[in-house]
Amino acid sequence: MRELQKQPRVEVVDAIRGIAVAMILMLHSIEHFNLYNQVAPASPLLQFIDQMVWDGLWFMVGGKAYAIFALLFGFSFYIMDRNAARRSEDFRLRFCWRMFLLFCFGCLNGSFFCGEVLVFYSIVGLVLPAVCRLKTRTLLVVAAVCMAQPVEWIKALYAAFVDGSAQILVFDCGEYWDASMKMLSEGGFIDTVKTNLWEGQLFSLAWVWGAGRFFQTASLFILGLVAGRMQWFADTADNRRLWARTFAVALALFFPLYGLSSLIPDFVESVPAATLADSSLWAMTSAPFMSSLMLIITSLHKFCFMLIIVTSLLFAFYTTRLARPMRFIMPYGRMSLTNYITQSIIGAAIYYHWGLHLNPCDTQSIALGIVILTAQILFCRWWMRSHSHGPLEGIWKRLTYAW
Repeated sequence: MRELQKQPRVEVVDAIRGIAVAMILMLHSIEHFNLYNQVAPASPLLQFIDQMVWDGLWFMVGGKAYAIFALLFGFSFYIMDRNAARRSEDFRLRFCWRMFLLFCFGCLNGSFFCGEVLVFYSIVGLVLPAVCRLKTRTLLVVAAVCMAQPVEWIKALYAAFVDGSAQILVFDCGEYWDASMKMLSEGGFIDTVKTNLWEGQLFSLAWVWGAGRFFQTASLFILGLVAGRMQWFADTADNRRLWARTFAVALALFFPLYGLSSLIPDFVESVPAATLADSSLWAMTSAPFMSSLMLIITSLHKFCFMLIIVTSLLFAFYTTRLARPMRFIMPYGRMSLTNYITQSIIGAAIYYHWGLHLNPCDTQSIALGIVILTAQILFCRWWMRSHSHGPLEGIWKRLTYAW
């Protein structure tokens, strides 16, 4: 059989993935990997810097870094599915096996960090082989429906027209959170691992459900698949026009959506309770309705901001001198699985009770995160000089094609 020509990697995707993983590390660093045991610095100036670090990172990264990661996850599926098709193979069943392997990697990661995302991705990732043979227009419709948070619309309509005081389709994860936090702050290594693998994972999955991440992530996976199919990451004149339009529309939508996420709760709080009780607006200002409405709006404005980041990085890579530093981080993006899991191990060893149990302020935490990031980038650049895959990426690939 004639050997198929190997397709070149899409460099910008490696660079953007590396930036996304770095963003995740920075946010996890100030969170202390879910422990939130920061101490307030004595210096007013350091308190001010801490607040800037916290607010700035959450604004720039919260809900956006994982969204970028999810978008590129769908793109990676397209690349693997396309390559298999060129070998006259159907990749769908093998990808399901690959998701089982990712679930195992997620359990490894989750044993250290209960807020990890790989187990969740391994579940939602099964949507890709289910929809990958659909037409592109159909995929875009499915992605749009998922991005609109259909479950939250059902919950909002139920609260508005059936029972404004009842919450439906909600999973209480409070006891799992309490058990996890108690163990992270007081437990030894073995007990912490056990708790992370059960209560920690149950809490994590319940949280992503309550935060609307199941449908949002499925949408981003599908959009990444479409981006691969339509070659949206290639540097062409048509794509540059597409990125410019996407940037403009996302920017135009972001500000009103972000404003609504702040204005609506303030408006409801400003209206006297007696006025609401005597009006037909009561059900639409009830806690269940407002919770679903705010989740829908917040999900959309974070999606818009994610598009702003991605299109900005695409323009930066293809049209500016920033391409050189972005290429520097490409090996880091190629080893995203290895880096993501080692981040969890290092972070747990620094912040959890079984490790050093440090509780630095936000500014010190971000400095620690930068040190970890620098060490990881240097290791990745050294490793990729003599290997085609990262350590865990190589194991994942070999096991994927083990049968």
